[in-house]
Parts: sequence; structure tokens; C-alpha cells
Amino acid sequence: MNITKGDVLELRRRLKKTECTFGNLCGCYVNSGKQVVVKFSEPFSELEEDEFYKYLEIAKKTLSGTLGSNLLELEFDRNEAAEERQKYLLLLKSSKLTNEELLDRLYEQIIEQYSYPGNYLILVYHDIYDVPSKATSGEEQEESEEIYEYILCAVCPVELAKPALGYREDENRIGVRVRDWVVGLPDLGFVYPAFSNRGSDVNAVMYYVKTGKSSHPEFIENVLGCVSQRTAAEDKQAFESVVKNAFGEDEEQADAAFFKIQKTISGMVAEREEDESLPPVSLTAETLADLVAEAEVPESVREQIGKSYAHVFGEMPPAAHNVLDNKLVEEGTRRAHTAQLEQKVAALQQELAAQAAGRAEEDDAAPWNEDGAAAPIELRVPESKAERIHTSMVGGQKCLLIPLDEGESARINGKETPL
Repeated sequence: MNITKGDVLELRRRLKKTECTFGNLCGCYVNSGKQVVVKFSEPFSELEEDEFYKYLEIAKKTLSGTLGSNLLELEFDRNEAAEERQKYLLLLKSSKLTNEELLDRLYEQIIEQYSYPGNYLILVYHDIYDVPSKATSGEEQEESEEIYEYILCAVCPVELAKPALGYREDENRIGVRVRDWVVGLPDLGFVYPAFSNRGSDVNAVMYYVKTGKSSHPEFIENVLGCVSQRTAAEDKQAFESVVKNAFGEDEEQADAAFFKIQKTISGMVAEREEDESLPPVSLTAETLADLVAEAEVPESVREQIGKSYAHVFGEMPPAAHNVLDNKLVEEGTRRAHTAQLEQKVAALQQELAAQAAGRAEEDDAAPWNEDGAAAPIELRVPESKAERIHTSMVGGQKCLLIPLDEGESARINGKETPL
């Protein structure tokens, strides 16, 4: 990967009222029947202020996300069709969006390939960025280092606003609001050429997908002419299916093995995060084999996992952090810790119950020796009270008299005795 986080942030920082240099803005509104409703083209600087900021927000969203997760660096495929699409994109960029025929071709390709059930808006921006050079200290200088010219395309869903009540001024009452069609933030978009190492890379496309959404491989391959890639969410789902499906109907064993594998991956990723100089861990077939072996997966299941993994991921193994399910690891670790505590509590309760039973047996034991003779009576009292204890005849019975002070109590054979 050549695009860096710094490259993305540099482009995003420019999307402000005072720094934005977008030239033309073009758009095509498409309904759910894949019919063009309206097309428009106008200078970005002449937009009304509210529109300016809304369109700027959409462009900025297309430059958001995490590289390798939902912000992908795509390479053109090595065939004639891909070469033609690359040449076309270069022509579209160079036209500064003034060639209606080239624009219509882009709209038609997107409409044909983009699978979406509702209405949507295709937006295309053109920009020229005078890239400032950087001093050795890292600070930007006024002198230009390179002219970066690019197009940014965003595809945004258009949905009806939610039903709501509002003030109807013409009737001076509260009533149902009119439901308008509202343009949302983009589901997908791209920047071409890619901005890589603070310069233009005509052999790459920076591609954005909304988090949790499909990467739309048909769009990547047939509109852009690039080799399709999965998003992190798709990698994670595909990896889970590969592992768990290999166990067949034994869901319990599959879940246990998958958790062990995820826990090991979590440790691998954590090590790399501590040292930023190290590259991300690539989950190759060899690495996966070690993971399933460490998780004590049966040999027959290991073979099935290996075959499925090769079929699904081929020569493009995912990054380890893309298939890591942090929530699963955290929840599994928490459950394991809770189970350990419950075991300790159960063992302690058993020990306390045994001790209580032993004391009860002692309390219930008869105060006689084995030979039938009376066992001696043992008293435990403070020395000051022991001096006051004496014997006396009471009703013809010899008794041991223990003086009690106000507030004192007594326990006989471990039981509280009323006085």
C-alpha cells in the first residue's frame, strides 16, 4: 500500500470554506427504476452557502475511514478493458468535467453496475491542488512541489424524510410535515488519480465504502477497471465462515475453536500495534495453519479450513486486524473470567458448608466420655470473671454459679442462650 494516512488527512484538511479549490461540480439524480431524473453542472464557488457546506460534507466523507478497512487502494486490472477505463478516467479528469459526453458515460456505467434498490445521487467534483513543498523540519513552504489534479466521485442514497409533525404556517396549526427527498452521505465513492506520497498516482484509485456496507465488486471491476478488494467487514465475515463451516453441524466445537483462533490473532495484532515500525500481520495460509494447530483443531477439520481458505482468499490473504473480532475476544475473555470466579465461589461455598457441618456435629455430640462417665465442663471466660465463679447448692442440686453483668450474653455449645 502506497497511500498513507498522512496523504488522506492532507486532502481532507483542505475541504474548508477558506481552502477548498473545487472547480466544477456535476451531478446526476437517478430514481429506483434506474432512470435519470435530472442532471446538473455548476461552478462550486457559485453555490449558495448552505449548499456549499452540504456538498463539502459529502466530499469530506468520501475521504474518511480507515485505510485497508473501508478506504481501499485499488490497482487497475491487467487487461485491455481495464486499460481503456484508466484512459477514460484520465480524459475525464483532464476535461475538468466540461465534456458532457464523458460525464454521461460515467453516469451510464454507474447506473448499469451499481446495485441499489432506491433513489440515489451521483456527484462528481474536479479539483486542482497546488501541493506545497515541505522543509526538512516537516513544515509546509509556500513554493509548490507538484500540481495534483483529480476527480472525486460520490454515490449518495436519496431517501424520504421520516414522517413528523411541524408548524404549518399557512394554516397556523401543527400538522404533518411534507416529506421531502433528502440526500444522505455517500455509500461509496472514489478519488482518481490516488494521492500517494503527496503526489499523483495514475495507476491507483482510492476507493471509499461506508462502514459495514458491501464493497460492490461489480462497481470496482466494471466501472473503475480495478481488481476488487474486500472491506474489513467482508474479510471478517468470510474468515468466520471458512473456519466455522469446516466443523459442519458441531456449532459448539466450532465456536470454541474460532474463539481460540481469534484470541491468538488478538495477541499478534497487539504486538504490532506496540511497534508502529512493523508492517501489519498478513494472515497467510501458513500463518492460518499455525493458528488452527494451536487451537487444537482436529486434523480433518484443519484440511477443510485450508482448502476453503485458499478458495476464498486465493493469493490475497487478509490483514490480521481485518479478521479480528475484538468484541468476540472481549466478551469471551469476560465470560471465561466470570466462569473462573463462579468456580472459586462454588468451591468456597462447599468449604464453608463442610466447616459448618463439622461444627454442627461437634455441637450435637453428647457430653459423655466413651466409658459413660460425664465429660468435664469447659468454660472460656475472662480472668476477671473466672475469679467470681463459684459452686453452690440450689434446690438440693449442686450448681456452678456464673455472675452476669448487665448486657452480657452467653453461648452454650455454639448456640446463643437466652438469659
